Amino acid sequence: MAIEPKKLIVNLFEMACVSHITHGLWVLEGNNRHRTAELEYWTELAQVAEGAGFDAIFLADVVGAYDVFRDGPETAIREGLQIPNFDPLTVVPAMAAVTKHVGFGATFSTSYEPPFAFARRAATLDHLTKGRFGWNIVTSYLPNAARNFGLAEEIPHDTRYAIADEYLNVLYKLWEGSWDDGAIVEDRAAKVYSDPAAIRYINHSGEHYSVAGPHLVAPSLQRTPVLFQATGSPAGIAFAGKHAEVVFTGGRTAADFRANAAAMRRAAEGQGRDGGDIKCIVQAGVVVGRTDDEVARKLALYREHSSVEGILAHAGFAIDPTAYPPETPVHEILVREGKADTPFAATIAPGTTAGQLLERVRKGRSERYFVAGTPGVVADEIERWLDEDGIDGINLRQYHSFGTARDFGELVVPELRRRGRLREGYVPEETLRERIYGPGKARLPQSHYGARYRGGAHLDADDAGGRLPAEPAPASAGLKAWV
Repeated sequence: MAIEPKKLIVNLFEMACVSHITHGLWVLEGNNRHRTAELEYWTELAQVAEGAGFDAIFLADVVGAYDVFRDGPETAIREGLQIPNFDPLTVVPAMAAVTKHVGFGATFSTSYEPPFAFARRAATLDHLTKGRFGWNIVTSYLPNAARNFGLAEEIPHDTRYAIADEYLNVLYKLWEGSWDDGAIVEDRAAKVYSDPAAIRYINHSGEHYSVAGPHLVAPSLQRTPVLFQATGSPAGIAFAGKHAEVVFTGGRTAADFRANAAAMRRAAEGQGRDGGDIKCIVQAGVVVGRTDDEVARKLALYREHSSVEGILAHAGFAIDPTAYPPETPVHEILVREGKADTPFAATIAPGTTAGQLLERVRKGRSERYFVAGTPGVVADEIERWLDEDGIDGINLRQYHSFGTARDFGELVVPELRRRGRLREGYVPEETLRERIYGPGKARLPQSHYGARYRGGAHLDADDAGGRLPAEPAPASAGLKAWV
């Protein structure tokens, strides 16, 4: 019996700003990046993505400015580098209104805003999209973000993940435990809309949060939105094993990716989950054309307009290698600027010059999950990523909006479908989780940690948690029992 080829998850990587990750390219003829403040940008983008057959539009976000490079935000501001930057959650309803199938994964940080408000917002989005919403869980990493929310400095990395763990516990209690299925009865004769016995307080009291509940939103099709996470750190990997369904990760090499993916799947197994429950996606660059000459012209155009300064600002470089002659050893620059003992210095190989460092920066993203070629060449490489590297999907980097998405849809999608590597189309009324995991899987599987709160079970348990129940918990007594 022939084995069915592994299918690719394809998300369009997006952010509500002018310069997301392909810095300098917003000036290209026909590029629409400058229109991200317009509602029509998002409705057009969504229709292009759905027409191309993308699984989801993955929306990145930050809540601070990039102000480490050159000791200030001026480079980022000049480049339009994620400033101005709009709230990704607010553009989802506009896109959902003009589409029926494509999903939406929006980034939101657990570090600075309370969980009760986000639980309501996310559940609302899952209702409005008819189950097509996913949440990209982040803990925020910019120093400026911490200052924007009243902190003198960033919360330490691993502490952010400990806070995020409790944050998720609160959300699961609200999404999974506060309302029973069937709580809405809509009994006009009795004038009863919802059954009080099927809705309960959560009365969460933890180290970081105290939340009474009940949840203000009735269960959506997915209850808990699809849980994306972007990580690769040890703390992030442990967190992903417990919570994440789709992990956006990477590494400098394919071996790095495989190691990260394997670590996350082991972490999932340690939480009583199947390792295959975690899908791993990478950021990928695809430049495709109908002929080799067309591909070469696009590559030359993108490289000509790519902004090295934008890349340096985005990466938070502690030094400015453009300010020194190319032959200057980076070690000398670090000593001269008093940064020889910083974490940044530890990332620089001995003997590296300023010119070599800049060249590495220029090539950085074209060496990891990047392919340029005609449709057959691109499909060959994507198949290699699937079969040899073991990726489950990609977040497609945009060089041109909406040209990149249109090219992928018109040239690559048909070839991948011909090879059995992409779904042939959408299934009517499927949720985003069903799109990823299959029919009938709209909600978290019973093996997922969040399922332990179903029916109001474990709401008063130690939030350190434990092994997951093998079967759904029985419903608890209802609202009055928790007063």
